[in-house]
Amino acid sequence: MAAISWHDAGTMPSDTHALDAAKATGTAAFSKFMAVLQLIADAAEPPTIARLAAASGYPRPTVYRIVGALIAEGLVVENVRGGCYALGPRLMSLASRSWERSDLRVAATDALRTLRDATQETVHLAVKSGAEMVYIEKLESPHAVRMASRIGTRVTLYSSSVGKAYLSTLTSAERDALLQDIAFERFTPNTIVDRSALDAELDATRERGYSEDREENEAQIFCYGSAIVGANGATLGCVSVSIPLFRKSATPMETYIEPLRQACRAIADCLCPGTR
Repeated sequence: MAAISWHDAGTMPSDTHALDAAKATGTAAFSKFMAVLQLIADAAEPPTIARLAAASGYPRPTVYRIVGALIAEGLVVENVRGGCYALGPRLMSLASRSWERSDLRVAATDALRTLRDATQETVHLAVKSGAEMVYIEKLESPHAVRMASRIGTRVTLYSSSVGKAYLSTLTSAERDALLQDIAFERFTPNTIVDRSALDAELDATRERGYSEDREENEAQIFCYGSAIVGANGATLGCVSVSIPLFRKSATPMETYIEPLRQACRAIADCLCPGTR
């Protein structure tokens, strides 16, 4: 059989090089778009072009073009005050669809409802996202005083009960890799911002089988957290119960912790039958 030449195949070496160059250029451009989008998502308040340029290291004209394209696609919107940018409705819709179709979220529905009804407090379902946890489900307390969080809220690994529950399931090496680049920020006087203190807290969390957020993320809010562990030992997500301090029960083990553990076991068993 005769060998197929570049000419016979309809592709010349120069064409291949051009395709490779186009792919590389497209990948680089996409990475820039994602970097700017992530900066907008992570900002504590809607950032300006100047702040985005400084944080990304891209020239202002480049950031202008990227933000303009993101606005055109509905992924970003300009703040009503002008000159500041926030996530757009299309991105929220895409995220919502993703969470709605999440196997974990679907599997957790009944257990979370049972937990909320048993504790009469707000419950959250969270998964790891980068170096943070993100809430993919929230069931509100029936009481008048409720949590300000919402689906999509991101919380730190070190100050939230879901984050500490997740970290406590990791090996020392896995924990080190995840925490080595994190800049600790103090949200309340109780926030743990020392690595050695956090390690001691995570060891205690692993030992007792549940985590505590003792007004570390938000003043006057106490949370218990627990991990959903699959049959292979992998952490699938975490669940928390959030309680305003003024109505915290004097019997937390019976009121919050045991129902929380039961919920996590039920979710794991639903996803991976035979886990328990």
